[in-house]
Amino acid sequence: MIQENIKKISESDADYPEGLIHIHKAPKEIFLKGTILPQDREAIAIVGTRRATEYGLKQADKIAFELALLGITIVSGMAKGIDTAAHNGALRAGGRTIAVLGSGHNYIYPKENIELYHRITKNGAVVSEYSSDVEPCRENFPMRNRIISGMSKGVVVIEAPKRSGALITANYALEQGREVFAVPGNIGRVESTGTNSLIKQGASLVESVSDIIDELRYVMDLSGMTVSTEGVTFEKPKPPMSSDEKKVFEILRETPRSIDEISDTTEIPSNKVSQILLNLELKKIIKMLPGNNFARV
Repeated sequence: MIQENIKKISESDADYPEGLIHIHKAPKEIFLKGTILPQDREAIAIVGTRRATEYGLKQADKIAFELALLGITIVSGMAKGIDTAAHNGALRAGGRTIAVLGSGHNYIYPKENIELYHRITKNGAVVSEYSSDVEPCRENFPMRNRIISGMSKGVVVIEAPKRSGALITANYALEQGREVFAVPGNIGRVESTGTNSLIKQGASLVESVSDIIDELRYVMDLSGMTVSTEGVTFEKPKPPMSSDEKKVFEILRETPRSIDEISDTTEIPSNKVSQILLNLELKKIIKMLPGNNFARV
């Protein structure tokens, strides 16, 4: 099937994906259908075996769904099994997702994912480093995995035998300085051998989305939401704040603080701290506690 509206983006173009710029063997050009937006910088890859169990498919869909609800873009390879479940989970949440092909756009693989291909292009993008007439072949798929990890801040592996391509993606992620996560599986199943091995080697164990967010909160823009072990919740949008107000508000994240403590930490004079605290109280995002301590609402 001949695909139309394929955009060629070169390494020197302004809209070349930021995450790919500094990876080893970055593609000199990519062929894209759909759109890549600035918000797609906040992306997490979900990968795994094509021969997934019902447990694995459920976990991939659930994790992708919850991450997409947070505004995080889901990246995967549009293969059968875990990849397909991850893309569908993101789309089910009304979120964005990016697929990376191991072929050109005229050869969608697997063929049964043609409908998924078109759904992704309307809610994200499908990317390939191969021109449209390149057919899928075995050696292309391991290479495309460096793009999956490169476009992501972290890689979540769900069900992977020891010789799985998902483990190649995890290795690329480590080389690129990305965080690697693994969902533990049944020790009696071959689909779990690779993921459980990753955990033994130091990959972050995932029991819920909060485990992913806790590890990545310092490298991703996660403003506007909180995550608990019970699930995902959203904070109300914060009102506009000056740079000094942001400093004061930020240090009230953990525990209540007095004016002197805030002044010492921020190096803002006490009289100015008092005015800032009053402004933040009027904005209804902090409150004064007994003992003249201040805390977030």
